[in-house]
Amino acid sequence: MDKVKIGILGLGRIGKIHLGNLAGKIEGAEVVAVVNPSEEGQDFARKFNVPFVSSDANVIFDNEDLDAVLICSPNDTHADYVTRAAQSKKAVFCEKPLDLSLSKVKEIIEVTQKHNVPLMVAFNQRFDINFSKIKSLVKNGKVGDLRTIKITSRDPAPPPIGYIKSSGGLFLDMTIHDFDMARHIADSEVIEVFAKGSNLVDPAIGEAGDIDTGYVVLSFENGATALIENSRQAAYGYDQRLEVFGSKGMAQANNNFKDTHLLFDEKGVHGSRPLDFFMDRYIDSYLHEMNAFIQALTQGTEPPVNGIDGLKATAIAIAANKSMEENRPVKMTEILDV
Repeated sequence: MDKVKIGILGLGRIGKIHLGNLAGKIEGAEVVAVVNPSEEGQDFARKFNVPFVSSDANVIFDNEDLDAVLICSPNDTHADYVTRAAQSKKAVFCEKPLDLSLSKVKEIIEVTQKHNVPLMVAFNQRFDINFSKIKSLVKNGKVGDLRTIKITSRDPAPPPIGYIKSSGGLFLDMTIHDFDMARHIADSEVIEVFAKGSNLVDPAIGEAGDIDTGYVVLSFENGATALIENSRQAAYGYDQRLEVFGSKGMAQANNNFKDTHLLFDEKGVHGSRPLDFFMDRYIDSYLHEMNAFIQALTQGTEPPVNGIDGLKATAIAIAANKSMEENRPVKMTEILDV
């Protein structure tokens, strides 16, 4: 296809980013329809001269001219929207998670395969230029045989309690990105998960049935181990770091800072804080991610992050929850039979 005609379901923070990128920064794509329940989101779409703007999802699913659907709506709508998109023969780009239930995720994958439509899951951190470089170094053998992956992911502040209650929990909401990243870097499947969690940030998070601090060890088929550490709060900003260690050496990707100045004085060395928000830290990765989706459609190739990737990351998160609850390592064969 020469130009991909797209409909967007949901125009919250992420949907707005995708619309802005598609409307002004990505060739070969045209946003034809946007669906959002609020007038604010609809007005935002009209600023980009989107032809069809509505609160009715049928505007997208019944439009035979559309080639693809971006699903950026609330999590509990994803499964239904992916299914409807597949049934209407439209390629699908879906924000994570596909669903919080493994059985439902499997159903989603099956329906897209049945109708032969591409499905891409939005693990945007794969497309961060720093993390992509680490992946390239590992793939090209620059660190030798991979031994250890270390991932640190700490938010500057917790999300609202209302969000926490419907998020699926820390491992399914936040750490799932790190599970996907570890699996992506290792290029191997996880065979065992051991997780610990606690409430050290806000008692209200515990009262909502979640943790705010988590630690996970992943064991891979190729012998490598990943160590992941998460916190819902870091006083100094958004902390995102990745390190790989192998037989030939080590590679690191460190934080992005507000600027790169350093002040040296009698009290020490002082610099700026890391960026404060994930939308600042990963703004370019959203563009690279969407470019990859459009290129896959125009070139007729498999999307770089597919439904199986979404299934595997979700299964690891469920294994982590089980490990934490039962205080033991959990084999992935206990969770997933594929």
